Amino acid sequence: MYITITAQKLGGDYSQSSVDFVEYLEKENEGLQQGDMEHFFNQYGDEIPAIEVVKEIDANTTKLKKKEPKFYSITVSPSKYELRQLQNSQEDLKKYTRAIMSDYASSFNREIDGRTVTVDDIKYFAKIEHHRTYKGTDKQVKENQPFATKILNLKNKIRKIKQGQTEGNIKNLESKIASLETQAPHQQNGKRIVQGMQKEGNQSHIHIIVSRKDMSNRVSLSPGSKYKASDVLINGKNVKRGFNRDAFFEKAEKRFDSTFAYKRNYAESYKSKKDFIKNPKVYFTTLLGLPTSEKAVAFKILGKAGVPLNSIPTNKVQLALKTIKYLKRGVDVALKSGSIGI
Repeated sequence: MYITITAQKLGGDYSQSSVDFVEYLEKENEGLQQGDMEHFFNQYGDEIPAIEVVKEIDANTTKLKKKEPKFYSITVSPSKYELRQLQNSQEDLKKYTRAIMSDYASSFNREIDGRTVTVDDIKYFAKIEHHRTYKGTDKQVKENQPFATKILNLKNKIRKIKQGQTEGNIKNLESKIASLETQAPHQQNGKRIVQGMQKEGNQSHIHIIVSRKDMSNRVSLSPGSKYKASDVLINGKNVKRGFNRDAFFEKAEKRFDSTFAYKRNYAESYKSKKDFIKNPKVYFTTLLGLPTSEKAVAFKILGKAGVPLNSIPTNKVQLALKTIKYLKRGVDVALKSGSIGI
């Protein structure tokens, strides 16, 4: 599970309207029939028009300054292993979204009119997407880039030959291009992976737009606050403040496991990500201490995620001999690609 919470920006400033973001989320509906479209939904409603989403979010910004976020984006991306556990991808993801938004509300260390925050105080709209495309920052695209550069140079030479600017053998150049296309290390369906190419397999994920202000438009609820959940004395009064991201991520993972009877391996758990970041030696020691069958699954998960398995020790002696820094290099990127963000 990979979850991110970000304040929406346009360039260097916070977006003053949600219209661009909503239009971006509508891109998968282009060219589809009404019955095939994915619509926005919230805690209690389905098939909410995009225009209503923009209207509701943009109108819920009382007293927010220009330099303050007006809304946040939460992206929830289940792993391929988690997606396989779902019986009905669309309905199950809706059910899960509504469940974790209750967990989101309970992660605020705030009170509204003397009571704790509940999901009824959260103004949000969510949308399920089923496709993803490769980005320039993806490992596959970056590692294919040297081949892409050579191919582009050869195509430029062919263009110049056709325009009469230079001389050369076009067939030889085309043969070199074809060879480079197949030599690129990352392929999908027999084609070199490039930026913008749609990823194969089940890529279902959830986008959630959350207003900075509560339903009443009176109270600011910021999940991006620099303050963790704490109490502070302001004007002689004890005031609760902050959002506990750590608690939210843990609840989101447990919610998925309990809702869909998912048996989570240590290698894909939120705890393992925290262990890896805070104390890599604990991470690898725990990994090696798993029962044989669980350890085999863990190594398979890490291998599928792109971790070079020869960088992982197979016993505690090797762990003592290898440097943690070297091990961390081998696992870091792959863990981030399939984990809950911290």
